[in-house]
Amino acid sequence: MKKKLVLIDGNSILNRTFYALPELTNSRGIHTNAVYGFVNILFKILDEESPEYLAVAFDVKMPTFRHDMYEGYKGTRKPMPPELQEQLPIVKELLAAMGIQIMEKPGYEADDVLGTLAKIGKTKGFAVSLVSGDRDMLQLATDDTLIRIPKTKFGSTEIEDYYADDVVSKYGVTPEELIEVKALMGDASDNIPGVPGIGEKTALKIITEFKDIENAYAHREEIKPARTSNLLGDNMETARMSRKLAAIDTKVPLNYDFEDFKLKNLLTKEAYQIFKDLEFKRLLSRFDFKHADTNDIEESFKTILSMDEIRAVFEQAEKQPSAGVRAFATGSGLYGAAIAATEENIYYIPVTDENRSFLSEMLQSLFASGIKIATTNLKEQLKYLDLEYSDNVYDLGIGAYLMNPLKDTYHHDDLARDYLEMTVPASEGLIGKLSPEAAAVQKPEEFAKYACYCAYVSLAACKPLLERLEESGMLDLYLNMEMPLLYALHEMEKVGIRVEKKALEEYGHELGVRIEGLTKEIHTEIGRDFNINSPKQLGEILFNELKLPFAKKTKTGYSTSADILEKLATEFPIVSKILEYRQLTKLKSTYADGLAGYIGPDNRIHGTFNQTIAATGRISSTEPNLQNIPIRVEMGRIIRKVFVPEPGYIFVDADYSQIELRILASLSGDENLIRAYKEASDIHRITAAKVFNTPLEEVTNTQRNNAKAVNFGIVYGISSFGLSQGLSITRKEAAKYIEQYFKTYPKVKEFLDKSVEDAKKNGYAVTMFGRRRPVPELKSSNFMQRSFGERVAMNSPIQGTAADIIKIAMLNVNRELKKQGLKSKIVLQVHDELLVEAAIEEKENVYEILNREMTNAARMSVPLEIGIDEGYSWYDAH
Repeated sequence: MKKKLVLIDGNSILNRTFYALPELTNSRGIHTNAVYGFVNILFKILDEESPEYLAVAFDVKMPTFRHDMYEGYKGTRKPMPPELQEQLPIVKELLAAMGIQIMEKPGYEADDVLGTLAKIGKTKGFAVSLVSGDRDMLQLATDDTLIRIPKTKFGSTEIEDYYADDVVSKYGVTPEELIEVKALMGDASDNIPGVPGIGEKTALKIITEFKDIENAYAHREEIKPARTSNLLGDNMETARMSRKLAAIDTKVPLNYDFEDFKLKNLLTKEAYQIFKDLEFKRLLSRFDFKHADTNDIEESFKTILSMDEIRAVFEQAEKQPSAGVRAFATGSGLYGAAIAATEENIYYIPVTDENRSFLSEMLQSLFASGIKIATTNLKEQLKYLDLEYSDNVYDLGIGAYLMNPLKDTYHHDDLARDYLEMTVPASEGLIGKLSPEAAAVQKPEEFAKYACYCAYVSLAACKPLLERLEESGMLDLYLNMEMPLLYALHEMEKVGIRVEKKALEEYGHELGVRIEGLTKEIHTEIGRDFNINSPKQLGEILFNELKLPFAKKTKTGYSTSADILEKLATEFPIVSKILEYRQLTKLKSTYADGLAGYIGPDNRIHGTFNQTIAATGRISSTEPNLQNIPIRVEMGRIIRKVFVPEPGYIFVDADYSQIELRILASLSGDENLIRAYKEASDIHRITAAKVFNTPLEEVTNTQRNNAKAVNFGIVYGISSFGLSQGLSITRKEAAKYIEQYFKTYPKVKEFLDKSVEDAKKNGYAVTMFGRRRPVPELKSSNFMQRSFGERVAMNSPIQGTAADIIKIAMLNVNRELKKQGLKSKIVLQVHDELLVEAAIEEKENVYEILNREMTNAARMSVPLEIGIDEGYSWYDAH
């Protein structure tokens, strides 16, 4: 059996993956999308081919023999974007770390190097595969040389394979004849001229008949029409030159030894380190982690079991100024804990029936001892450690989030990399895809090591992280807002919110009846049954059969996206029904059916509230997402009726009024906007009067609505295009509205422009309370990315400040409810809204607390205002 040789066109694959994948960066802002795509394709090829030999060729940045032949060769190509340029040395460094041979030859292109090696490899008896995103490589296909062309779409890679027969099947010409085709049609991407006026279709027809350009020239009288014959006759020298430019040189003088291409262990420690630095966590599972990370610190890890040893460890920890702690438990209780008493004494304690209660007591005692406790994932631990808020406990994941809220994870390995400049195994590397609970049973040694790393990194990284927070001006934010909030969120999760199961079932039934009715109505109007959920079938009916406007063809059919259907809904009732069908089916699957699975034995949903997901600082809700219940449609609002208080209680709901606009007025210091707020309660009507130069009493509802759209749009950096789409007006009209708005409130424009300038200079936007939001998009060479970055820079100070204010209000309300010894509890936080389940006899107290604490959460030029309502369901209270 032939040995397999794989040759990869490095520049081509990097270029393809760069444009195929969305912009990705690691936590240090290094672009990684091209490298990530390249590595995924490399592993896909390795998995599929299992080659014994492999090499990667790159172009050399200098003129080649083709430039000497034709000065304009590749002259129309744009320079490589800096975001791709910075990834080229990274992929070369990675390949070197994996022991993969890199090939370059001055004066030649990577294609020529690959073509030469493929030819030599074939003579040496190798089965050769060439991997490239460039179809020029198809000219090298033979009966035993395979050309593989990867195509990446939506993060998934498919590979087209071509032997010589496959090329003939696809193009109707042989691989060698493709060069002749290119000689005639040219190549705009490489600026190969070809014969002016002859395109691909004509070129293929000529070469199919005459096989090469010389034979075609000799029989040019037979070529029809006469115009094509004349074009060839007049441009034969250009065609000959184009053929030389298009042909891959397979005789490049090379001195590579094929044994240099032999693959050894690719998954080296050096490669692992680069993967870690690039934060390619999913790919780390390919490494043998027993050898990938070697840290002297592991010598300090020890597993202990006996009561005496456990007692001694906790006594040792309590004598230190600080300790690293990580406890593990499920709903059934504690199953393990790790303690870093010092950086040299790290212990794992597996739970047994004998030590379970004793270990829990010791953990409680340690947390209450007053020494500094450093940990991660504290909110999870609070579920089984009965702890009140204490200012001596630090969750480092929360602190790391503040330092960089754009990251996906804040685990122990992230902390080690960012604050200790060391590499430690990630959880995936030690326990794989197992849950910690399963790993504790199935991989006890690996789990013990994982637990010890959690405790060690927490202890070691605490000081440098706190120092960084202080340097950035966010230490106060961390200590006095985010850490206390962690406990408040835990309490809210613990309390949960009550759901009336029967009402939820009835709501689901009602939705089902309406969905069934809509389905029949839509099928009747169309005249036959079809799958309304199928975009392909729906698109064919709307745009092929009904000939509706705004048809937008995609590779899979017509687009039936919401924005297109919404344009049609006002004029075509059938489309309005389809939109309603979509809304109701989503409501049924996500909420009517979906919520049922989250209801606990106490008839309450105990969701999860996350501090470290939204880059703006907002709290997010998952399992289930109670913040995202739709309220624009009545059937969406109605679902709030199933959320009810306990008997003897009532819901009291408090919602900030126009908080972001008030923040904008305050931060910008615009006297006109501040005065408008102080003069009257209807800011939109006042804005309409000023923007449209209309007396206040004569402002129409349409003018008010347009002003409202501008008011809120400005907060999000809306463009004239975005406003025109939202208001169904021309871009010129929208631009005029925005221009008039900024003339009316000039300091708002100054503030927004300065926010962008400051973010460009500093690399981040900042809130009134000092919270930072990095904006790496501002440095992008891509216009769309930069525009997005500018909108983020404008909006983050406003939205981030709103997030900070609701957090302060929530903390203060929660603290006051406890201080007064009330039974009432906060059960939900949704954006700018707090929902309290209030004991009926405490209702007046709750009203007073909410009003006082929410309106006084921040001192601003424009006072904060709230609306308060009550009811025996969330629907009635809002």
